[in-house]
Amino acid sequence: MQIIPIASGKGGVGKSLLSANLAIALGQTGKKVIIADLDLGSSNLHLVIGQKASKTGIGTFLTGQTSFEELVQPTDYENVRFIAGDSEIPGLTSLKVSQKNDLVRHFTKLDADYLILDLGAGTHLTILDMFLLSPQGIVVTAPTVTATLNGYLFLKNVVFRMMYNTFRKGSAAYKYLETLKTDSASLQRLYIPKLIETLEQKDPESTALLKKRMHEFHPRLVMNMIDDPKDAEKANKIRHSCQQYLGLDIEHLGVIYRDTMQDKALSSRLPVVVYKPQAIISQAIYRIAEKIMQSETLTFDDAYDITKASDTSFEIATEEAADDFGQKMAYVEELAGSGVLSAGELAEVLKQQQYEMTQLRAENNLLKKKLVEAAAQGFKV
Repeated sequence: MQIIPIASGKGGVGKSLLSANLAIALGQTGKKVIIADLDLGSSNLHLVIGQKASKTGIGTFLTGQTSFEELVQPTDYENVRFIAGDSEIPGLTSLKVSQKNDLVRHFTKLDADYLILDLGAGTHLTILDMFLLSPQGIVVTAPTVTATLNGYLFLKNVVFRMMYNTFRKGSAAYKYLETLKTDSASLQRLYIPKLIETLEQKDPESTALLKKRMHEFHPRLVMNMIDDPKDAEKANKIRHSCQQYLGLDIEHLGVIYRDTMQDKALSSRLPVVVYKPQAIISQAIYRIAEKIMQSETLTFDDAYDITKASDTSFEIATEEAADDFGQKMAYVEELAGSGVLSAGELAEVLKQQQYEMTQLRAENNLLKKKLVEAAAQGFKV
């Protein structure tokens, strides 16, 4: 079985669109496919495939209300089965290690040719570990500044998670990573190949294992929502930057043009490859499915077991950086050097940050004024 985790550094780039339609495209070729909704904070994959909201899902399994076997439901599409997510159960976005491991064990025992995992956006440790269930995960991005930026940073976070999963606690390499916690800004600007050189000097045995796993790791990229052929070039920028600054070779699976047909299909509660197979967007998905079927199923070495991953409080290099205003400036220097963003795009980022800073100052001044007024009223009383 080929496990295909599908992730994105940023929401709203069409991750679930690709997951659902790819599952159906693979099923139409006779392959047995299971698609699982692991966007546990906002599970809505059932809407994309036209499935009725289910009373059972990953949430009811984790809370002991149903067995895992009850989760795997048939769909209206040949050879495709579905596992719902349950977004209404509190706490699902931050699974306990035991819950994550339980899911992983059940996933790996499923009977299918392809298991597609529609992951949530962002870089929570659960998402990173699920992405590392396979060396062939797919990152979906779009040509916008923030989407491109977050696609690159997501892969950087995955590499750091792989490091922590590889180095044994107490090893020289592990201890060195621990020392980096005290200077997160420098860590954000640190290029992975240089870090690996340092780790190799301190712990050659552990680093040799990491380099082996980095060589086994072949993530794939899909550039979605492009409007102009020039937008497709941004996928090559990410690919080049990942190779040079992360030491990663990524495969470019293809591009998908923005197509209003998808909105019409969604309103009809039908996947676009079913609603209109000849649409531009449908043909792009069929090409991606064909590439996946032609690819060899890859695995990490037998010793790489996500269920034994370190449960550490170590903050991933740029975890949630895109959502945390306080860290935004810390990675601008890195992006300028990596080439992920052009000079014009960097200027746009800086302009947006300057606007946000102005807004924050205005809000702070208003709050200070209200506090002063409230204190004065209290003093008079």
